[in-house]
Amino acid sequence: MAEITVTETEQRRSTARILDVREDFEVEEGMIPGALHIPMGQLQARLGELDPATPVIAVCRSGNRSAAVADALNGAGYTADTMTGGMIAWTRAGLPTT
Repeated sequence: MAEITVTETEQRRSTARILDVREDFEVEEGMIPGALHIPMGQLQARLGELDPATPVIAVCRSGNRSAAVADALNGAGYTADTMTGGMIAWTRAGLPTT
Protein backbone atom coordinates (compact mmCIF):
# COMPACT_ATOMS: atom_id res chain seq x y z
CA MET A 1 0.00 0.00 0.00
CA ALA A 2 1.24 3.43 -0.89
CA GLU A 3 0.28 6.67 0.76
CA ILE A 4 -0.56 9.19 -1.93
CA THR A 5 -1.21 12.92 -1.69
CA VAL A 6 -4.46 14.72 -2.40
CA THR A 7 -2.84 16.06 -5.60
CA GLU A 8 -2.00 12.53 -6.77
CA THR A 9 -5.53 11.42 -5.88
CA GLU A 10 -7.02 14.27 -7.91
CA GLN A 11 -4.80 13.31 -10.88
CA ARG A 12 -5.80 9.61 -10.66
CA ARG A 13 -9.56 10.14 -10.19
CA SER A 14 -10.31 9.17 -13.79
CA THR A 15 -8.33 5.90 -13.66
CA ALA A 16 -8.88 4.72 -10.07
CA ARG A 17 -11.94 4.05 -7.92
CA ILE A 18 -12.12 6.47 -5.00
CA LEU A 19 -13.51 4.54 -2.03
CA ASP A 20 -14.84 6.68 0.83
CA VAL A 21 -14.91 4.52 3.98
CA ARG A 22 -16.28 7.16 6.36
CA GLU A 23 -19.55 6.84 8.24
CA ASP A 24 -22.80 8.24 6.81
CA PHE A 25 -22.76 11.31 9.07
CA GLU A 26 -19.22 12.19 7.91
CA VAL A 27 -20.10 11.84 4.23
CA GLU A 28 -22.91 14.38 4.67
CA GLU A 29 -20.16 17.02 4.92
CA GLY A 30 -19.09 16.25 1.34
CA MET A 31 -17.39 13.59 -0.75
CA ILE A 32 -14.90 13.53 -3.58
CA PRO A 33 -17.01 13.69 -6.79
CA GLY A 34 -17.52 10.21 -8.20
CA ALA A 35 -16.40 8.40 -5.04
CA LEU A 36 -18.06 5.18 -3.93
CA HIS A 37 -19.23 5.28 -0.31
CA ILE A 38 -18.85 2.05 1.64
CA PRO A 39 -18.48 2.59 5.40
CA MET A 40 -15.48 0.67 6.76
CA GLY A 41 -17.70 -1.69 8.76
CA GLN A 42 -19.61 -2.72 5.61
CA LEU A 43 -16.58 -3.32 3.39
CA GLN A 44 -16.47 -7.10 3.70
CA ALA A 45 -20.16 -7.48 2.85
CA ARG A 46 -19.95 -5.06 -0.09
CA LEU A 47 -16.59 -6.09 -1.59
CA GLY A 48 -18.38 -7.17 -4.77
CA GLU A 49 -19.05 -3.51 -5.59
CA LEU A 50 -15.34 -3.05 -6.32
CA ASP A 51 -13.71 -4.21 -9.55
CA PRO A 52 -10.44 -6.06 -8.78
CA ALA A 53 -9.06 -4.80 -12.11
CA THR A 54 -9.47 -1.14 -11.10
CA PRO A 55 -6.99 0.41 -8.64
CA VAL A 56 -8.61 1.72 -5.45
CA ILE A 57 -7.77 4.87 -3.49
CA ALA A 58 -9.21 4.60 0.01
CA VAL A 59 -10.27 7.83 1.72
CA CYS A 60 -11.48 8.61 5.25
CA ARG A 61 -11.51 11.71 7.46
CA SER A 62 -7.81 11.85 8.36
CA GLY A 63 -6.13 8.84 6.74
CA ASN A 64 -6.11 6.25 9.56
CA ARG A 65 -9.12 4.10 8.60
CA SER A 66 -8.32 4.32 4.91
CA ALA A 67 -4.81 2.94 5.52
CA ALA A 68 -6.32 -0.10 7.27
CA VAL A 69 -8.84 -0.55 4.43
CA ALA A 70 -6.11 -0.28 1.77
CA ASP A 71 -4.08 -2.95 3.60
CA ALA A 72 -7.13 -5.23 3.76
CA LEU A 73 -7.93 -4.69 0.08
CA ASN A 74 -4.35 -5.42 -0.96
CA GLY A 75 -4.53 -8.61 1.11
CA ALA A 76 -7.72 -9.57 -0.75
CA GLY A 77 -6.09 -9.22 -4.17
CA TYR A 78 -6.95 -5.61 -5.02
CA THR A 79 -4.48 -2.82 -5.77
CA ALA A 80 -5.18 -0.16 -3.17
CA ASP A 81 -3.55 3.01 -1.87
CA THR A 82 -4.57 5.44 0.84
CA MET A 83 -4.89 9.21 0.56
CA THR A 84 -2.70 10.88 3.16
CA GLY A 85 -4.53 13.39 5.33
CA GLY A 86 -7.98 12.21 4.25
CA MET A 87 -10.85 14.57 3.57
CA ILE A 88 -9.36 17.09 5.99
CA ALA A 89 -6.41 17.52 3.59
CA TRP A 90 -8.67 17.37 0.50
CA THR A 91 -10.91 20.22 1.64
CA ARG A 92 -7.95 22.20 3.00
CA ALA A 93 -6.44 22.01 -0.51
CA GLY A 94 -9.64 23.51 -1.92
CA LEU A 95 -10.43 20.47 -4.05
CA PRO A 96 -14.04 19.78 -5.14
CA THR A 97 -16.64 17.97 -3.05
CA THR A 98 -20.22 16.98 -3.73
